[in-house]
Amino acid sequence: MLWGLLLVTCPALIGFAANWAIGTHSRAASSKVAQGDGVHGPQGMAWVPGGEFLMGSDAKMAQANERPAHKVRVHGFWMDEHHVTNAEFRKFVEATGYVTTAEKKPDWETIKVQAPPGTPRAPDSVLVPGAMVFVGTDGPVSLEDFSRWWRYVPGADWRHPAGPQSSIAGKDDHPVVQVSYEDAEAYAKWAGKRLPTEAEWEFAARGGLTQATYAWGDKFAPDGKQMANVWQGQQARPFPVMSAKA
Repeated sequence: MLWGLLLVTCPALIGFAANWAIGTHSRAASSKVAQGDGVHGPQGMAWVPGGEFLMGSDAKMAQANERPAHKVRVHGFWMDEHHVTNAEFRKFVEATGYVTTAEKKPDWETIKVQAPPGTPRAPDSVLVPGAMVFVGTDGPVSLEDFSRWWRYVPGADWRHPAGPQSSIAGKDDHPVVQVSYEDAEAYAKWAGKRLPTEAEWEFAARGGLTQATYAWGDKFAPDGKQMANVWQGQQARPFPVMSAKA
């Protein structure tokens, strides 16, 4: 699966937890959140103390696969303080010669398991390297069909997020996008780390709040303040209405 498809949503690799830290780290600060400085913990990572929390959600807006909320305990772990950037991913590619999923011809045997049963084999002419790109719509559409605002674009990859004519020039500190789970695992292994488990990521993202609707609480925009980079529309247009060329 191309992370470009999921990563509207999360357009980059999630932070990583160091293998050696899981369940093995012991120090006075182990019960408190702490930043690594290269001496007391790895530089650029934060120590997330372990604990028990309610994972998932029973809220109205919760998806079926988030139910029911249930208790989970995680051990303390180190997690990157920021998403993996274009510059960091470039170092990995230059050091290893790694070729990402989006830069390879799609394998039909891999794709067909994600398609409805009986879907005929796609012709070779469309099985070309590329990735899913958010293109928006010209008018309001049902939000039950994401294919209305996503399109497979040949030539889209981490260097060209929106297609061959796009670029990441001047965006070294932006999160890398258009990477697959396989790509993320390869990067993590090269960096001497690993991807966090779903439970570890949710535990860290909740920041100590119990069953809050959002990472900052239950109000979407407390006191009218936007708390995250969310769709605000262009000229007050609802998601996903926008110019297809924007």
